[in-house]
Amino acid sequence: MSASPIADTAAPPEQGGGNGLLWVLVAVAVVFAFVRPRAPMDWLQLVDWQTVGALAGLLAITQGVEKSGMLQAAARRLLAHTHSERGLAMALTATAALLSALVTNDVSLFLLVPLTRVLAVQAHLPLARLVVLQALAVNAGSALTPIGNPQNLYLWHRSGESFFGFMAMMGPTVAIMGFWLFVAVWWLVPRTPIALREEETEAAPVQPRLLALAGVLFVGFVVALDRHWLLPGLGVVFGVLLLTYPRVLRGIDWALLAIIALMFVDLRQAAELPAVAALLGHWPIGEGWRAYLAAIAASQVISNVPAAILLDHYVHDLPALAAGVSVGGFGCVLGSLANLIALRLAKLPHGLREFHRISIPFLLVCAASALLLRLG
Repeated sequence: MSASPIADTAAPPEQGGGNGLLWVLVAVAVVFAFVRPRAPMDWLQLVDWQTVGALAGLLAITQGVEKSGMLQAAARRLLAHTHSERGLAMALTATAALLSALVTNDVSLFLLVPLTRVLAVQAHLPLARLVVLQALAVNAGSALTPIGNPQNLYLWHRSGESFFGFMAMMGPTVAIMGFWLFVAVWWLVPRTPIALREEETEAAPVQPRLLALAGVLFVGFVVALDRHWLLPGLGVVFGVLLLTYPRVLRGIDWALLAIIALMFVDLRQAAELPAVAALLGHWPIGEGWRAYLAAIAASQVISNVPAAILLDHYVHDLPALAAGVSVGGFGCVLGSLANLIALRLAKLPHGLREFHRISIPFLLVCAASALLLRLG
């Protein structure tokens, strides 16, 4: 690897990437408050607190891993064994895709995006591009298994398919997305030597106790979520960290949690509009390519999880619906919650611009390819 500096590559900024989307969601919520008044408790019931609470716990635990210094040590070791930007990008995106099929798309991002940020501190790397590719990777990889993302879990229970039967149903679509993901990495990331940063400061020592605590809390919290013990799990995570490492909690991105909560408030109210129900009831989207395209379009507007739940009442072709909401995670940043999580974890000030520059063309090629497969 070369150690020469690259002048036009700055260290990743330590800022939250801007809160423009947060204020847009607040404005939409205010409009709905005037147009469709609700009681305060009704507003709270619009939020999927299971999702928000799970993200809060994972954010706290991820901060513990970051503060432990383990990511810095892992980044140094990875850079020592990887010699090109393209090779590193291939490794990160492949890992993201594989992990997302096993431990869900969100958890994969919580593990890999902080590592990628640290890599970009130690070397001159296209951080925004790497993070966007990881967001695409987890959306693609998580589509393979019933447990990879929330919409798959919902549709799996509705389908009556076996675990492997569902995987077989999704396999062709995932293969297409995986192929175009490989092409995107090859096209967007050059095969240039990785240039280490000469200005890198001395690495902080690894704190094994904090790392071990974060690992125990992670396993325990995942078990708590699986058993539907959200509040006890959150109490343990925040209580233990508050008593032992309170500085960890100061690094939580509370704005991300507000964005997710407001997305539920705004998008669920949009889906309830009479005009939306009338439109869906009159359009012939019950099956085939129409169902597939409707799922993609709805995902761009209200995100793929609400789109799967909404269209399930109108679409009778479950494979088309499942493929559509999976492909619909690309394109607009609202297509999948994983997109927002990736950009917020990366702390990119102009992440939305880079995301849409890559993700919208990626949506078009994946959507067209998967459609041709279905028509064929």
